[in-house]
Amino acid sequence: MPERYLTIPEVAARLGTTDRFPRRLIEERRIEFKRFGRHVRIAESVLNAYIDSCTVTPVRRIGRARRAA
Repeated sequence: MPERYLTIPEVAARLGTTDRFPRRLIEERRIEFKRFGRHVRIAESVLNAYIDSCTVTPVRRIGRARRAA
């Protein structure tokens, strides 16, 4: 299956942000991107890897009793 390349608005929609955030990621070189002439695209697999790398797992507290107020 060929790689799908997303536009800036598509990336922003997937992340639930404005267009400014993916543009900042590109400017700061925090995400890999392709430039086709003046068009900038982000591979769908790269976006998924970025999302996975930013995922924070919750910390589970063990053995802590609650105190009554």
